[in-house]
Amino acid sequence: MNDAFPLLQFEGLVKRYRADRPPVLDGVGLTLRPGDYVAIMGESGVGKSTLLNLLAGLDRPDAGSIHYDGVDFGALDDDAATLFRRRHIGFVFQAFHVLPYLTVAQNVELPLQLLGVAARERRMRARDLLAAVGLAGFDDRHPRDLSGGETQRVAIARAVIHEPRLVLADEPTGNLDPRTAGAVLALLRERIRAAGGAGIVITHSRAVAATADR
Repeated sequence: MNDAFPLLQFEGLVKRYRADRPPVLDGVGLTLRPGDYVAIMGESGVGKSTLLNLLAGLDRPDAGSIHYDGVDFGALDDDAATLFRRRHIGFVFQAFHVLPYLTVAQNVELPLQLLGVAARERRMRARDLLAAVGLAGFDDRHPRDLSGGETQRVAIARAVIHEPRLVLADEPTGNLDPRTAGAVLALLRERIRAAGGAGIVITHSRAVAATADR
């Protein structure tokens, strides 16, 4: 990817779900450069999660443009968008979306597996990252055996294991105690900067928002 361009630039994004109601998003835009880490706050229902879904290519805007390092994301077909997202974007879902039939380690390894990384390297990187989020020794457990906070940390580890340049996090600390939340946010920032990337975090917490650059 080319550092001559902003890492992420979106302009004029519009999204509506019903023609007889105002759009959820209307003309939203932002530019992020490598190293930027921003927080988005707002009441429930104002479109924060919708925005992240558009930026991740999980939904399509009704108008506007999204460019990643000069690549027009809207011009990619579904298969190309999926491959791009798999390589370059890490997403922390508010509802976690860990797979119940996989172990903790297998959930965290999944992005690397999809990218064709060898099994031995996947296991090593997953083990190191689980230790970094306070889940050392949890490799062979299943999501049903975890608390909400533990599951959230698995989701965060999975989102950053492939060193994406853009991390999109939807309420990433909602189930975490303040101490763990601080450690996880520090890890997110460290991983984003190590990858020469940028991050957007959605939060209701002013304490979480205060950790962002803006």
